[in-house]
Amino acid sequence: MAGQRSFDELVAEAAAASVDGWEFSWLNGRATEERPSWGYQRLIGERLAVAEAALDIQTGGGEVLAGVARLPAVTAATEAWPPNVAKATALLRPRGVVVVVDDDEPPLPFADAAFDLVISRHPVAVQWTEIARVLEPGGTYLAQHVGPASVFELCEYFLGPQPQAVRSRRHPDTARADAEAAGLEVVDLRAERLRMEFRDIGAVIYFLRKVIWIVPGFSVAAYHDRLRELHDQIVADGPFIAHSARFLIEARKPQIR
Repeated sequence: MAGQRSFDELVAEAAAASVDGWEFSWLNGRATEERPSWGYQRLIGERLAVAEAALDIQTGGGEVLAGVARLPAVTAATEAWPPNVAKATALLRPRGVVVVVDDDEPPLPFADAAFDLVISRHPVAVQWTEIARVLEPGGTYLAQHVGPASVFELCEYFLGPQPQAVRSRRHPDTARADAEAAGLEVVDLRAERLRMEFRDIGAVIYFLRKVIWIVPGFSVAAYHDRLRELHDQIVADGPFIAHSARFLIEARKPQIR
């Protein structure tokens, strides 16, 4: 069991693990996270099966898109981080998907009205005006975003209490307002908070190395003493509990009248 291994063993293992791509199988048996009730991959699978041209923004390593059974004849994906670009290309090219390097700054590298469906899972930044531009009239943006104060139990363990302005970032009401300001009509908006468990310190280290915005600038060396304290806490009291925040948003571009 990971919990019976020494602090140094767990740290060394997690520090050496690859964090390329955007799947978390390394954490199997070591950490858990509840999944949103709406089933994002199932939803996009249904929409992709009937779409004509689709774009997956910030695809990561392409894992979510690759898990869909049927893709449109025209499908593109964007990604900024070079290791993810390579992984996504290897995974998605056999499915006929073109992965385009994009630095997550406007403009999106596509023509106006190029897609009838745009999707994204956990985008770092949302270019609402650009999404509206590349959607054809009647087209849809369907995405799962990270919500406010996500995994803040872990964030604040290392960084201390965060101001309300930081805790309220990524609020679904803000996403609605931004989408509407870009000319889109929000037709669905649902939010949930979901239980997470970290069962050993290696899981914490791996997660913070991969999800770099939870504790910006995280390294084992910088937080060694605090990590040691958390290891002792987990060994004595059981898993460290946190909660992720997720929201589903569907926004439609109005038809031209």
